[in-house]
Amino acid sequence: MRFLWWNVRRQGRLLGTGISLAVLWWLGQAFVPAVIGRAVDALGRDDAGGLVRWALVLLGLGVLQAVAGMLRHRVAVRNWLAAAYRTVQLTARQSARLGATLPKRLSSGEVVSVGTSDIAHLGSALDILVRGTGAVVAIVVVTVILLATSLPLGLLVLVGVPVMLAAVGPLLRPLHRRQHEHRDLQGELATRASDIVSGLRVLRGVGGEDVFSARYRDQSQLTRRAGVRVAGVESLLEGAQVLLPGLLIAGVTWLGATFALDGRISAGELVSFYGYAVFLIAPLRTITEAADKLTKGHVAARRVIRILGLEPEISGGTGASPGGDLEDRESGVTVTAGALTAIAANRPEDAIAIADRLGRYSHGDVLFGGVPLAELPVDEVRRRVLVADNEARLFAGRLRDELDVTGRATDESVRLALRAACAEDIVAALPEGLDGRVAESGREFSGGQRQRLRLARALAADPEVLILVEPTSAVDAHTEARIADRLAEARAGRTTVVCTTSPLVLDRTEHVIYVEDGVVAAVGAHRDLLDAEPGYRAAVTRGED
Repeated sequence: MRFLWWNVRRQGRLLGTGISLAVLWWLGQAFVPAVIGRAVDALGRDDAGGLVRWALVLLGLGVLQAVAGMLRHRVAVRNWLAAAYRTVQLTARQSARLGATLPKRLSSGEVVSVGTSDIAHLGSALDILVRGTGAVVAIVVVTVILLATSLPLGLLVLVGVPVMLAAVGPLLRPLHRRQHEHRDLQGELATRASDIVSGLRVLRGVGGEDVFSARYRDQSQLTRRAGVRVAGVESLLEGAQVLLPGLLIAGVTWLGATFALDGRISAGELVSFYGYAVFLIAPLRTITEAADKLTKGHVAARRVIRILGLEPEISGGTGASPGGDLEDRESGVTVTAGALTAIAANRPEDAIAIADRLGRYSHGDVLFGGVPLAELPVDEVRRRVLVADNEARLFAGRLRDELDVTGRATDESVRLALRAACAEDIVAALPEGLDGRVAESGREFSGGQRQRLRLARALAADPEVLILVEPTSAVDAHTEARIADRLAEARAGRTTVVCTTSPLVLDRTEHVIYVEDGVVAAVGAHRDLLDAEPGYRAAVTRGED
């Protein structure tokens, strides 16, 4: 709910305009029965002038309703869009800020559901807030008019409306609970679907599609049943929106007719009372609708707050570094500035852990030019040190935009990056070249092609320090050798680290750091280490001479 009120504060002026227009719109309708009643009484007295005057007033109310209703709807749409897409913007910025922390704390389906369902509920909550406020004002005005005309009728409405709202109240708590449960299951189902789609090729390879299909079906049925339980309460609420106002209207109409027969009110006033009885259906239903939509908005807001309340695992300081060598004190790895260095580990996970520490994706005692990396702002670290691994994804859109993620690379630099990654043939095979469209996750490309495009993207970014994790694991030996040669040329004079055990790549680096059980065991040239370090030789040759 705090997030709803935060949105209200951010959209204060827009909401104020919408409420003002909603009040005018509702009041334009609320005064119509009174005007019609006065016109009927004027007709009964043969007062032609009075009849004309009240007819003109009725025309003015119709114009007011039309203009205020049109403007109210326009402002309502703006309110809906502002609330919904401000939520998307905040969630996207928070996702970028959290980085690697986000997938550790929340599933992908949970985050995706914010942009697919929660934004609609938040937008609807602010929309109904505007209409509901106008409806409350209209009910108050009608009650005052009824009290001024007939005290018993006014009291009936004054007491009946709170009683009607109190009758709806017991439905809200189970509705909130069931909506919360349904929303959780929707997020889990979206996550399971995403996992199945991304791993479909592997599932088919091991024959596991039937098993996962059955699991998805079971999860889908759980979600369906939860949705049915929500619909059960919502159907009661919908029925209450018709039944309760109907009972109140029937009571007002019966009492008004009794008073007219007794001569306590005029024929025109009876017409007015009946008109108010019919009119009250709309604002009363709006209030019960508000209870439903605000409940859904509350559930959605809690989800968004959960994401916005997360803090990154990695934070930075306000220091500065002139650049230079990168030193990981935990493992003893020192990366020489301006050189092409390889890190070969007997356990691949050790090399990945070192890369994460050097790139400040995990905590570690790392120095950059003699300055602790933890003292630098995270944004600066991300700008100066780039870690590119095989978990990186290709996104849908133009290939040119996919390769030039900063928007500052020239066509020549992109071309050179493609050449260094041996990815020129991929672009040449596309009918539109660099302007060709990439599908989601680059699914039209093979694994090796995606790896080469990811490498080209990293090279095109041209960071001060580039750390590559197994950049050639999915390509053939001939292509790997060419990439190794061209990588050294493309990154000449700039700090580059390659975490790999590929002999073709290791043979073309300036320094090789051999890591055994998480710490540096030897440093030297590839061929020297092959002769001097049995552990290195076993790791690089996979136990083969």
